[in-house]
Amino acid sequence: MANLQAEGILLPCSLWEMGLAEGWEMEQARKDSSQPSAARRSLSPPRLQLPACTAHPPPSGSQRFRCRVSAVGARGDMADPPEVAEAEAGAKQKEKPKNRNKKKAATVDESELLTVPDGWKEPAFTREDNPKGLLEESSFATLFPKYREAYLRECWPLVQKALGEHFVNATLDLIEGSMTVTTTKKTFDPYAIIRARDLIKLLARSVPFEQAVRILQDDIACDIIKIGSLVRKRDTFIKRRGRLLGPKGSTLKALELLTNCYIMVQGNTVSALGPFSGLKEVRKVVLDTMKNIHPIYNIKTLMIKRELSKDPELRSQSWERFLPKFKRKNLKKRKEPKKKNTKKEYTPFPPPQPESQIDKELASGEYFLKERQKKRKQVQEIKAKQADAVKRRQEERNKAFIPPKEKTVVKTKKASTEKKIDIEAIKEKVKNAKKKKLGALPEEEVKLKMAADEKKKKKKK
Repeated sequence: MANLQAEGILLPCSLWEMGLAEGWEMEQARKDSSQPSAARRSLSPPRLQLPACTAHPPPSGSQRFRCRVSAVGARGDMADPPEVAEAEAGAKQKEKPKNRNKKKAATVDESELLTVPDGWKEPAFTREDNPKGLLEESSFATLFPKYREAYLRECWPLVQKALGEHFVNATLDLIEGSMTVTTTKKTFDPYAIIRARDLIKLLARSVPFEQAVRILQDDIACDIIKIGSLVRKRDTFIKRRGRLLGPKGSTLKALELLTNCYIMVQGNTVSALGPFSGLKEVRKVVLDTMKNIHPIYNIKTLMIKRELSKDPELRSQSWERFLPKFKRKNLKKRKEPKKKNTKKEYTPFPPPQPESQIDKELASGEYFLKERQKKRKQVQEIKAKQADAVKRRQEERNKAFIPPKEKTVVKTKKASTEKKIDIEAIKEKVKNAKKKKLGALPEEEVKLKMAADEKKKKKKK
């Protein structure tokens, strides 16, 4: 029983079998009571041979149960010596707080696992994690369009240098128009080849090398969204794709700032590059735009979410009450037909029978004419139509030679001489102007100055 207790084995047993076990334990305890406590501890009881289940059928369903066979349970109400009792009590007291601490630690660990601490980063994968390298060589290839050939030829040395740091080879085949990446014997990171594959995919999708090389970082991923098959009509597809870009690329720039992703709209695909959370939002916005939901609604919700995430109290709460709810308004105008059928008033009489060709000829008198006369009349009608057509053409040609109507020139109004001129006021103005010394001096003053200058020269001599 002691061995079974130590191993912690659960045995199916009946009440009768438990009674045998208790009786055997009581007899063993009576025999050992005469021996000292130290010797009794050293003794180990023999293994109990339980009767086979086939000899005694199991009891009813209410009496069947599973029990853990242990020495304490088998002894029942037997009184242990004081030393043994104290030792067992101390062991129980020590075991209880340990279990409680374990439960508390478990609860704390679960709560901590729910939230990621700020600034936490996954440790980088180094050669120590995989010192023996990869077993097999793996490679990926992708085609690129003709217009990317010149750019790829220029930036290919930079691509080889960036992939060489991760021990990945890159080859550019201009004849077939393909790019290939392969692992080497020195490659230790098994995910490096997947990143290299994404790098050449982005380069083929017109993403510049400066942005595409960021895919080699651990916390950066890419997503290529195919939008060509989401809309049936080509015109509506071009309109919705332009709606994603916005006027002068403003909508795309706002989306890049909110998601921290680089977005490239090219042809029938949208290439996005950035963190995982941002890529999820970009894909949602792009697919909603192609479903005729304007991106401004999603941009508005992203702005609100960014402000709410700054508050530590609101991080664990639901944000549905803060987010806007937009209702769809289907304002489809019914197309009016070009020809409107107006209902006529109901009359019980049927409509008059249409006239036949013979009736018309009888009415006009042509019916009684001979064939020659009929042909002559038809020729005259044709000639009259031709003359009218020639006259119209001549008028259209002569329109170019007809001068346009000139605009009437606005006649200038003559100055009215009704007001009388004040001659005396004009004379006074002239006198005042003469008194003012403006411009060159008069002749008399010039002569006087010349004479004064000559006198001064003679005195000096």
